Amino acid sequence: MKFNHHQLGSQPKGAVVEVTLKGSSANVRLMDSHNLSLYKRGAQHRYYGGRPKRSPFHITIPRSGQWHITVDMQGLRGSTRSSARVLPNALPSVANRSSDLASLVRPNPRTPSIGSTSPSYDVFISHASEDKPIVRELVIALQERGMTVWFDEISMQIGDSLRRSIDSGLSNSRFGIVIVSPEFMAKPWTNYELDGIVSSSLSGTQQMLPIWHNVKHEDVLSFSPSLADKLARSTSTVPVTEIADEIASVVLTPVNS
Repeated sequence: MKFNHHQLGSQPKGAVVEVTLKGSSANVRLMDSHNLSLYKRGAQHRYYGGRPKRSPFHITIPRSGQWHITVDMQGLRGSTRSSARVLPNALPSVANRSSDLASLVRPNPRTPSIGSTSPSYDVFISHASEDKPIVRELVIALQERGMTVWFDEISMQIGDSLRRSIDSGLSNSRFGIVIVSPEFMAKPWTNYELDGIVSSSLSGTQQMLPIWHNVKHEDVLSFSPSLADKLARSTSTVPVTEIADEIASVVLTPVNS
């Protein structure tokens, strides 16, 4: 089997790798050295990634060590060129995490080809800038579980239009995660994003997943009775890793299962 191999060297946990594809869609795999050896032999192996819907594609390093990116056309037609780099402003690793999950066994990438009209992201995260620490922790946990995430720090580049980028992220995500906090309820931008997620939820094109952060039910009720009526998880009672597990069980479950 032919494949492109990009050796990343020793990388810290939380570093973000950017993979760029030019040509056809391809299978992108982030693996440690042991699983790369299994992959080369055609044996079952563990990896992060899949068949991205957009380029560039971002993957978070789940733990410190030696890492590799492979790009192959297994099961696909066409050809592609690829490049990979570790972003200089990668998400910081999160200290004192309650658990480190093993990488997912993913023999059959589930995502459609680049340029598809299907959503480009599994989840869009709407949040206030003051809540970045908890959001970064959630983003890393979601990516570790195999989800593609629209998050401004890794999905936007210098010079991008904020409104257009948000609109694109909202319209191209299957689920909208809303981090409801006192700061979230006070900002016009987050209310703009919330309106978009609610509209998409009502039309059936997106599902909203609310998370409460430093707020109580009565706070959310006074802000939005309809939002307070949604089943939510609170960061004050549920660890972020468990919230990510629950989100993964919803987002990664096939529609026909």
